[in-house]
Amino acid sequence: MLRRLFLPLFFGILGTAILLWLGTWQVQRLAWKESVLAEINARIADAPVSIPQSPDAKADRYLPVEGEGQITTDEIHVLASSKKTGAIYRVVSAFETDGRRLMVDRGWIKPNQKDTPRASFETHIIGNLHWPDEIDSYTPAPDVGKNIWFARDVAAMAEVLNAEPILIVLRENTANNTDVTPFPVTASGIPNDHLQYAVTWFGLALVWVSMTLYYLRRMRTREKV
Repeated sequence: MLRRLFLPLFFGILGTAILLWLGTWQVQRLAWKESVLAEINARIADAPVSIPQSPDAKADRYLPVEGEGQITTDEIHVLASSKKTGAIYRVVSAFETDGRRLMVDRGWIKPNQKDTPRASFETHIIGNLHWPDEIDSYTPAPDVGKNIWFARDVAAMAEVLNAEPILIVLRENTANNTDVTPFPVTASGIPNDHLQYAVTWFGLALVWVSMTLYYLRRMRTREKV
């Protein structure tokens, strides 16, 4: 009888060990991701520096910067959504500073404000460099004629605005211009599902143990009969 029970018992122990290992690995990944997010949040809120001449998309992501210049009337509207507001448009404007023409993500407006004229103004801005990863195979191409974009494609927006491919996500500006609500960059959009995965793997381990015990019990019952 023990020989007949060996194989299901072996797979029961092996499967449980694998599932527990996967759950433990996700707990370790959770600790790592929380550490990464803490570093990102600390960097976002750090003291701003001058805008680099040639920033690196990887090394300078989320770098806090500041600069004096003019936010122009040349702008791109990126369709997005907000949990509190629903459908919105991000306003990405050309920003002229120190002989350079960059881009500033000023924040969001409601759809009925899309065609409302917005004046240019001089200001001191503080924000974070960002290269959003928002494009995949399902992202529609922008309707340039209607000025409706579906993702912040830094290179494509820079070409349309005749600007350097550098995007600053605005945190504040000294002009206190209120016709666009700032939508600062945060780490909240970075997925962190490791706790959910860990619970799933540990739950599957419990189910695997239960199924193994049930199967072994049935086999013993049949042997007695």
